[in-house]
Amino acid sequence: MFGNYLIGLREGLEASLVVCILIAYLVKTDRKDALKPIWMGIGVALALALGFGCALEFGSQELTFEAQEALGGSLSIVAVGLVTWMVFWMRRTARHLKSELHGRLDAALAMGTGALVATAFLAVGREGLETALFVWASVHAASDGTPRPLIGVALGLATAVFLGWLFYRGALKINLAKFFTWTGGMLVVVAAGVLAYGVHDLQEADWIPGLRHLAFDISGTIPPDSWYGTLLKGVLNFQPDPTVLQVTVWALYLVPALAIFLAPVGFASGKGKVKVPDEQGSRGSQPTKAS
Repeated sequence: MFGNYLIGLREGLEASLVVCILIAYLVKTDRKDALKPIWMGIGVALALALGFGCALEFGSQELTFEAQEALGGSLSIVAVGLVTWMVFWMRRTARHLKSELHGRLDAALAMGTGALVATAFLAVGREGLETALFVWASVHAASDGTPRPLIGVALGLATAVFLGWLFYRGALKINLAKFFTWTGGMLVVVAAGVLAYGVHDLQEADWIPGLRHLAFDISGTIPPDSWYGTLLKGVLNFQPDPTVLQVTVWALYLVPALAIFLAPVGFASGKGKVKVPDEQGSRGSQPTKAS
């Protein structure tokens, strides 16, 4: 459940910050007339993400077992690729997020209502689709027959929306660079588990060999239905009887990805601010100095 909460929090906070910056900029520049098309674009993006998630969930139920496993495994690998790119991208560009969005918004304001709708849709839609795919893959991997994975995601998204509102009001200041570094690192660990589970799905679909070649089996020590087995599965997608290929893929992804992500080399060392004006025009600053 914690792993899914982290996904909802991390992905939802990115989208909340985008919305916060767009709305605050329009209010600050006295362009409240442009708020309606912005909200329209955001609404369409959220509806698309929700529809995409529903299509994945309900569409897969009509497939055979092998097809379900093949689909789940393939989309899990795609989701891991997208979320890996996302955490690295956010680590590099968090300092410039505000200015980048402002530039796009200025261009859209000059072009008219349709451009504003498109700007908001594209800014939020990418985050929404990535979130829907990764949440579906993670819930699929961590599913234990209970609604806890979905509850974790919902709580994470709710927390993200609340934090975004606090940012907008100027009531919350946080070092965004450190926040995205630590949550990004934890998300890489979660992604490694999703990747390993995706490989297992492809093995069960008979797309990849090695299903019977187990690296180890500690089911007797950590029963999958025990509270600690459920906890490990929910947080890390831990499996007590993984195949050799699962363990190999997990290690080959996790070790280099985490080492590169946490390494300071290649990241900006200067100071930056993400300033979010509130609706009265005051500014709250979140230092984003890379650690």
